[in-house]
Amino acid sequence: MLWMALVLGLGLVLFFDGNGAALPPGVIVAESPVQHKEDLPQPFVFRGYTLTPLAHFEIRARVLSRKRYRTGRESELSPLDLALGWGPMSDSAVLEKIEISQSGRWYRWKTDHLPIPRRALEIHSANMHLIPGEGGVERAMLAARKGDIVRFSGYLVRADASDGWRWISSLIREDVGDGACEVIFVNDFFQDP
Repeated sequence: MLWMALVLGLGLVLFFDGNGAALPPGVIVAESPVQHKEDLPQPFVFRGYTLTPLAHFEIRARVLSRKRYRTGRESELSPLDLALGWGPMSDSAVLEKIEISQSGRWYRWKTDHLPIPRRALEIHSANMHLIPGEGGVERAMLAARKGDIVRFSGYLVRADASDGWRWISSLIREDVGDGACEVIFVNDFFQDP
């Protein structure tokens, strides 16, 4: 009997943690990401790369998927990508009809029947490459799980290496495909209760 209770308990934890299904239907995050270019700091060196702030950036969103990276040049700066959703892409009723995955620094979705128009899906979700700032930012980022509501702020950046390598953030949320991801230097990171 104890064995069955443990299996059931573990199954519930994995289901709710893995599916984000604990949140009710309806838009959970109504606001869109915010960015502006006023009073940007000068370029600075971080982990051996020159980071040039392109815009201030703030977001509150639902974690659709997360992917930890430990290899590849980009992982020297960004150990974590979060696929994030807001507006209709924070709605559990919509998300239960979409399969979301990440690999190779890409975010992908698949569905048999679009629960919302394709363009609404595209402009209310994004894959974001997170560069953790100082303090406990990296620990807070790595604690984020699928289904969590997170909020963070920092800078959309261009990263340059001395050998000519470059990684540049998208500056709009309406783009798709190669170059559409945000590269963000994160100053603070929080999970909403």
